[in-house]
Amino acid sequence: MEFSRRQGLKMGLLASIAGLGVGLAGCSTGAVGEAGTQTTDTATDAFPVSVKHIYGETVIKTAPQRVATVSWVNDDVAIALGVIPVGMPKNDWGGNGALSTPWKDAALEKAGAALGTDKAPSQYSEADGVNFTEIAKTNPDLILAVYSGLTQEEYDKLSKIAPVVAFPEAAYSTAWQDSTTMIGAALGRSQAANELVSATNKTIQDQAAKYPQLEGKTFIYGNLEPAKSEGVNVYTSADNRPKFLSSLGMVLAPVVVKAEKTAEGFYLPWSAEKANELDSDVFVSWVPDKKTKEAIVADPLLSQIPALGSGAFVADSDNTLTLAISASSPLSLPWALDAFLPQLAAAADKA
Repeated sequence: MEFSRRQGLKMGLLASIAGLGVGLAGCSTGAVGEAGTQTTDTATDAFPVSVKHIYGETVIKTAPQRVATVSWVNDDVAIALGVIPVGMPKNDWGGNGALSTPWKDAALEKAGAALGTDKAPSQYSEADGVNFTEIAKTNPDLILAVYSGLTQEEYDKLSKIAPVVAFPEAAYSTAWQDSTTMIGAALGRSQAANELVSATNKTIQDQAAKYPQLEGKTFIYGNLEPAKSEGVNVYTSADNRPKFLSSLGMVLAPVVVKAEKTAEGFYLPWSAEKANELDSDVFVSWVPDKKTKEAIVADPLLSQIPALGSGAFVADSDNTLTLAISASSPLSLPWALDAFLPQLAAAADKA
C-alpha cells in the first residue's frame, strides 16, 4: 500500500542500531513516572516558553509533564530528548507488528518504556486523520505537531484539549533539524536539542564520507508509477527526501531547481511524456515491490529518464526505510544510513 500523507495526497515515500546510539548522544532520559508519563527533571530552560508556528505563538507556562503527539517525527524527537509521550500515533504505514518502528522501539526500550509495558505510551490510529478522542483520553498538557499537516480547524480543536505546537511554515515539510529545535524549546530542553542535532549531523557526515562517489552527483527524488496515468511525481527541495540527499553532498538536479520556482507544496507532477527531460546522475523512487521496478525500466516513457538508461536508478521497496527518510528524525536517519547508502552509492557508480 502506498504511503499517504494527510489532505489526500497519496505519494510514495521513501540499518543500524549502533548509529541510533550516536543519535541519542547528549540527551539524558529522565525518570519515567506512572504509566505513560515522563517527568521533566532534565528540562533546563526557564518557563514560561513561547514557540512560534504557522498558526501563531504557543505559550507553555510550565515544564510539560504529559506530552501527546500527532503525525510522525514528533514522538521520535520527544523520546530522543528524554520525554516519553503519554500518547503517540500508530505507524499504520511502514511500521512493524507492533505498529511502531525499529528505531523507536530501541529508544523506548532504552528508556524503560518499551511497548507492551505499563510505562509505554498509549498508541492511537491516525488512519482517518487526527484522533481527537484518543488524544483527549491521554489528558496531555502539551500536544506536538511540529511535523504534520494540521489544518487551522484541527489546530483550534486540539487547542481546546491542550496547548499545541504546529509546523513552522509548510505542511509535512519541516526539516528534522527544525523539528528537533522547536520541540526542544517546547519541552524546555533547548541545549539537549542542539546537541542532538549536532550529533545526528555528525553521524550523517561520517557515514557519507565512506561513499565519496556521492559528492557532487546530481539527483532527482521522485515517485514513478507506470500503472497510474500521472506516471511521475518529483519532490522539491522543500521535502525531506531531497534535503537528506543534499546533506550527503549530492546536488538537486537543475531541471527540478528550475521547475520548483513556480511549484506549490512538496512535489511537482510531471508528465510521463516529458520523462526524458528529468536529467540527473541518479534517480531515486519508492516502489511497492521489485516487479514495479522492472515495469518502470520497461515502460516506453519512464525508461527515457536518463538515469534509468545508465542503471543509476534506486528503487526502494522497503516501506520502513522509506518512512525513515521521508518522515526523518534524529532516531530514524542513523537507522536508515546503513541500509540506504550502499544502494545510493551503487547507483552513483553507474552514473
